[in-house]
Amino acid sequence: MQNTFKINSQYNNLINLKVTPGHFATTSSHINYMIDLTTLKARCSEAKAVAKSMASEYIATTVVDAIVCMDGTDVIGAYLADELTSSGIMCMNQHQTIYVTTPEQNSQGQLLFKDNLIPMIKGKHILLLLATATTGQTVDKAIECINYYGGTIEGISAIFSATDTIQGMPIHAIFHSKDIEGYTSYPSHDCPLCKAGQKLDAIISAGGFQVIQ
Repeated sequence: MQNTFKINSQYNNLINLKVTPGHFATTSSHINYMIDLTTLKARCSEAKAVAKSMASEYIATTVVDAIVCMDGTDVIGAYLADELTSSGIMCMNQHQTIYVTTPEQNSQGQLLFKDNLIPMIKGKHILLLLATATTGQTVDKAIECINYYGGTIEGISAIFSATDTIQGMPIHAIFHSKDIEGYTSYPSHDCPLCKAGQKLDAIISAGGFQVIQ
């Protein structure tokens, strides 16, 4: 897409946001910038750099038994588990290692864990990992799901977050909305871009984006 630019992280030159201005729709809002995290989630060198940056928030301070990955962050989650394990972070699991898993979503949009995965959550100290946290709806659903299955959330990390806290818990993010000048999220039913007649450029989901021709 045209007009895409990069915002570099202060932590590592491998970590950067690919940002495109325009009019975009997500499942819960409309936004005026699209953030493409594809390579940060899927390219090993970048995913490892993201994980190393995130790990610094928890080393020597937090018990982590499992990492619950949302938004396709499984590769980052695996590297994050490795970083935390290598640092000697406390883990209550029998084998002294960290589980990495992700919930499924049913036809009603509810998150759930299959029976074979519940032991990774029940009674465990959980680190919740997301690509982005904008309106907080995904985080709310994930928190509800983890609590339902008996897990305790010890931390929330995201590559990008438009908010500092959700449900009273801090969001540890590498990038924040202040890093993108003018970044705004609108309710889909009350979007000024729609009211001004500006057509959507793309539809965004956890799996990526679909350009509207």
